[in-house]
Amino acid sequence: MRIVVGQGSCGVATGAKKTAQEFENILNENKMDIPVSVTGCIGTCYLEPIVDIYNDDEELTRYVGVQPADVEAIFKSHIIDGKVLEEKAITADDSLFLEKQERIVLRNCGVINPENIDEYIARGGYKAIEHALKDLTPEEVIEEIKISGLRGRGGAGFPTWFKWNAAKEAPGHEKYLVCNADEGDPGAFMDRSVLEGDPHSLLEGMIIAGYAMGASEGIIYCRAEYPLAIKRLEIAMAQARERGLLGKKIFGRGFDFDISIKAGAGAFVCGEETALIASLEGQRGMPRLKPPFPAEQGYWRKPTDINNVETLANVPWILINGGKAFAEYGTDKSSGTKVFALAGKIKRGGLVEVPMGMTLRDILFGIGGGIKNDREFKAVQMGGPSGGCIPAELIDTPVTYEDISKTGAIVGSGGMIVMDEDTCMVDMARYFLNFTRDESCGKCTYCRVGTKRMLEILERITEGQGKPGDIELLEELASKIKDGALCGLGQTAPNPVLTTIKYFRNEYEDHIYRKKCTAKSCKALISYEITDACKGCTACTKKCPVNAISGSVKKKHEIDMELCVKCGRCASSCKFDAIIKK
Repeated sequence: MRIVVGQGSCGVATGAKKTAQEFENILNENKMDIPVSVTGCIGTCYLEPIVDIYNDDEELTRYVGVQPADVEAIFKSHIIDGKVLEEKAITADDSLFLEKQERIVLRNCGVINPENIDEYIARGGYKAIEHALKDLTPEEVIEEIKISGLRGRGGAGFPTWFKWNAAKEAPGHEKYLVCNADEGDPGAFMDRSVLEGDPHSLLEGMIIAGYAMGASEGIIYCRAEYPLAIKRLEIAMAQARERGLLGKKIFGRGFDFDISIKAGAGAFVCGEETALIASLEGQRGMPRLKPPFPAEQGYWRKPTDINNVETLANVPWILINGGKAFAEYGTDKSSGTKVFALAGKIKRGGLVEVPMGMTLRDILFGIGGGIKNDREFKAVQMGGPSGGCIPAELIDTPVTYEDISKTGAIVGSGGMIVMDEDTCMVDMARYFLNFTRDESCGKCTYCRVGTKRMLEILERITEGQGKPGDIELLEELASKIKDGALCGLGQTAPNPVLTTIKYFRNEYEDHIYRKKCTAKSCKALISYEITDACKGCTACTKKCPVNAISGSVKKKHEIDMELCVKCGRCASSCKFDAIIKK
């Protein structure tokens, strides 16, 4: 028997370390030699902390939401009495979250101990690079990736084989491979989970890519805000070097390849290739004009290939199973699987990996379980700040690069922010534009000034100060920014605004012409009213922080909207639903 406690960032944040310690304490007290080990996130972040107990036949029982106070009951029932503690065991509905997925990138996450190379090797780890070095030429490796149809999973969806080949064919012997692990989209945590849960798959994918393109040095550009990911990467790299899997003469062949880590400063613009390279070189992260492309002149002006974590984590599986096997998933132009992070107003928030081509409905409702509190689904933001809002009427859109682009959004790195009927789409556009305005490097005027002017208009609209012509002015500014900005950040910054205007223009018009927020979200445009259902219990008066509510006991109260700060505490405290938001 063995006990495994999920300790990715989501698990640790909910108390998984204390849960693991409690298991160790109770086992020591009872003098029982049962190992308690660590694993990464299995994807069901909404159920953390998660504890997996394997019996001697490796049959699994999964317990969810396990806090230290629950450990004794699980210990007595499962370990002592041999009975599953049903009230803490995962339900059949929650099990569907995983059963409906196809896991290639996440194949080891939540299964192996990311700090133990032997567990990765036991599941076929490092067989792919051994196969590549012993049986395949670099050209044959690239051809296998071409057959697979693997496209970059970082956002642009560019064919992976083409980038590898371009770097390979570029003149010069000194070449670099860079892994972009600078995941910056709000609500996106795909790369972090792979780094924390299965770092060796990334390392192996990088070694294979280095062999294919002729590079001897790899660099992982990782967010400094991911300390656990960096720690586990460092452990994995040290273990790989000890086994001769990283460094000089890998597998005894004449191929040298080593990897280092560069912690990024958290700039969203460094997701753009040339800005990332500038940051690696110690300069301010600012994009430059292309060509020359990084494959020609990248890091230190040497041929450089840049792929993101998810792209490279696919590579070992493809080499072992074949490009055709990968291409059987998904569609002709969007092959394979894709990892998505479900966040926002979704019942089952976490990571899912599904074949490309699955519809938004199947992902959000079939796997994600639908909208929290059974509210009405309104839209989903895809592609982060660079993406766009897809409305409810397009929920049957297949998730492919081509179909999502037609909606005005992008697949991006894989973030899905789900919104319900209480989400104001104007305010949502303001939120994302505020993010891109803050993250603009300031190099070009269209992005630096244009996003600020657009944000000012959106702020006026949400504050009830919108004017006729504001919508048209937003569209004009968006068009100029898209055409004039230097890099992808600026060119895509207006997308959330353009898609919300396209699909939710009525909400903009309500804000501007009727001074009304349809979602009852914008504070400047809402008010509270006490109805005749009021019993005069005085609960609301006790909660109001500014004494805006008056009235006698057992008599209807009133709100002075001149004093009201619209915090909503009165409505949430009323047991009779007598206070309504208007």
